[in-house]
Amino acid sequence: MGYALKTVPEPQAILRAWMPFKQLVGVTAVRTQEDYAQARATIDALLEEVGDDECHPLADVLDYFADQVKAYEDQHFRIPEAAPSEVLRFLMDQHGLKQDDLGDCAPQSRISDILTGKRSISKEIARRLAQRFHVRADLFL
Repeated sequence: MGYALKTVPEPQAILRAWMPFKQLVGVTAVRTQEDYAQARATIDALLEEVGDDECHPLADVLDYFADQVKAYEDQHFRIPEAAPSEVLRFLMDQHGLKQDDLGDCAPQSRISDILTGKRSISKEIARRLAQRFHVRADLFL
């Protein structure tokens, strides 16, 4: 099955758009610990702006940086695979917290639904949980 391609811009046109973007955000490829820190800070800022709105114009940029960070982490940090609800349960246990203690992140009923697998974790709640536990938001997504 063939797909009709959109017009592909000239490489110089891509470069003219890319360089200001790269200069603005400070990193576009995560290759070093410094790049990693910058990309994570950019993700946090984008999560603050984008929240749960997957139609937000910056959602694709957020996904791009999340992919860059994930690739770096896959290569440099071996994080065991776990479902987001398991990650949340583990962190709650480690911090001695109950569902009611996470009211700053989500209502108790929502936390309960997440822990029982009835509901997935939204980007906004992932951002709040990441801030609460000082971890990456993508652990909850």
